[in-house]
Amino acid sequence: MANIIAIDFGTAYSGYAFCMTPTEIDPYVKRWGKELGKDTPKTPTCILFGENERFLKFGYEAKNSYLNMRKDETRKHCFFENFKMALYGTKLNSDVTIKAANGKSMTALKVFTEALRYLKEGALKTISGNTHGQEFTASDFTWVLTVPAIWDASAKQFMREAATQAGIVTSGTEERLLIALEPEAASVWCKRLPADGFITQHHDRKALDQSPGTQYIVVDCGGGTIDITVHKVMEGGALTELHKASGNDLGGQNVDGKFKKFLRDIFSAGVWDEYENKYPSDVQRMMDDFTFLKQVDEDVEISCPYNLGQQAQKRQDMEKYFRTVQGASWDEGSIRISKDKMRSFFAESLKGISQSIREILRDQNIEFILLVGGYAQSQVLRQHVIDQFGRQCKVLCPFRPQEAIMKGAVMFGRNPAVVESRKSAFTYGVSVTERFDQLKHRADKKFTTGGREMCADVFLKLVEEGEDVACNETRKFSFNPVEADQREMKLLFYRTRDKNPTYVDEEGVQKVGSFSVDVSDTTGARDRTVKVEMKFGFTELTVTAVDVTSGKTKSIRINFMTKEPAGPRKPQKK
Repeated sequence: MANIIAIDFGTAYSGYAFCMTPTEIDPYVKRWGKELGKDTPKTPTCILFGENERFLKFGYEAKNSYLNMRKDETRKHCFFENFKMALYGTKLNSDVTIKAANGKSMTALKVFTEALRYLKEGALKTISGNTHGQEFTASDFTWVLTVPAIWDASAKQFMREAATQAGIVTSGTEERLLIALEPEAASVWCKRLPADGFITQHHDRKALDQSPGTQYIVVDCGGGTIDITVHKVMEGGALTELHKASGNDLGGQNVDGKFKKFLRDIFSAGVWDEYENKYPSDVQRMMDDFTFLKQVDEDVEISCPYNLGQQAQKRQDMEKYFRTVQGASWDEGSIRISKDKMRSFFAESLKGISQSIREILRDQNIEFILLVGGYAQSQVLRQHVIDQFGRQCKVLCPFRPQEAIMKGAVMFGRNPAVVESRKSAFTYGVSVTERFDQLKHRADKKFTTGGREMCADVFLKLVEEGEDVACNETRKFSFNPVEADQREMKLLFYRTRDKNPTYVDEEGVQKVGSFSVDVSDTTGARDRTVKVEMKFGFTELTVTAVDVTSGKTKSIRINFMTKEPAGPRKPQKK
């Protein structure tokens, strides 16, 4: 299908891009904020609900409406921003709740669903406006939804569930929704750019996808997370992952937090906290101004809102607040901040980025570092990476780095097989029984059945952490029943970061799914065979088991969003 819509759902900003023909080279990116005198490729990831959790607004409109409300009105509304970070580092299920600005809670699934519904409907309306009013429905498109590569599998599944509830896909059309990893999407876009498509160090080659063997790091510098992947260009331009996804939560908002702490320290907690509570719209405007100031590497000047000045001067003259502050001064209604002081706000974030890149460079022969994402617009960030690593490899940043993920996601939707293989983030296995061997097995795992001594809870490795797994690769295994008259075989699947676990109840081993196979035809006793196929999709695992004797089949998608109770462990390794 040539019609593709990609949604880049970011921590700080979100947007969408699309293409309507299979030969379209540069996807159309929706522009936002014209009614406010802005022209941006993404809109703030903010959402506003009214009473009874009724969706009202998203993006710039949601933010402006909430910030201009009276205090009594804000108590009746639920306003969420930066809520994507609720999915970072968390084991999720459909009941998880998140808090709004006024302290009220809603289920995260409802918040994400309504945000995606708004973006879906907006995309369809925009496309209709660009095709002479032709009407489209969601089913006319392949949809691509971007997520951080470092997210847990439960968070990726959570986004798929939210997209389904938002009507992006329906039962029976699930294959129309692709989940794309953000740095991979950026990689797909950047690898096809010519040498002059970058604003930092130029490379002297043709596009990277025409240079087989080239190895590079993609650093997706987002508002919430720093998301890193490593790719090698294969013959024909396809990509293979060389290092499993890595990163941290030290994105651009970490810098914003340091700036806000700086203001709080200047004016003292009492003054700043009172101001922040009384005039949230003023604070937001200051933070919006800072978003642009942090893109430059020079002395800056930021206007001090009238209300902050009034609040502060009730206690002392403005100049006195700055007498003990290094790198900042008061200048007739504005706060002047030195270049060095501005750089200090970046210190923690840049240290985390450098550490992550350095760990990868120890193991790989990297030629390029690609910086993408909205935070990559910062000269401080770009220069820091060049200073740290520019002698080892060339540092590249595309023009309009905020658009790279959206555009790359559209290209990915056109050809998902562009990423040939990925590194498994976990070791996956199944619980089996083996003949007991006192030299290798724990005594407490021994049990006797049918006159045989057996060992329970053995972790049979199916895939090892860090192992290459091809897109839609299938692994095949065979199992026998433990008992001659066994009529049901319970298959329990586990994952761990450990490369070589021995038992499924070891620390760090987590159950991720289970199902039972009907083996009620006992012909063959213990010689019966159940064949299991494990298919590695892009963000999910599908398991199919076949009882060879009866031909009965059972399939499931491993559900990463629930914790299942333990059950009997009955398959025997063949």
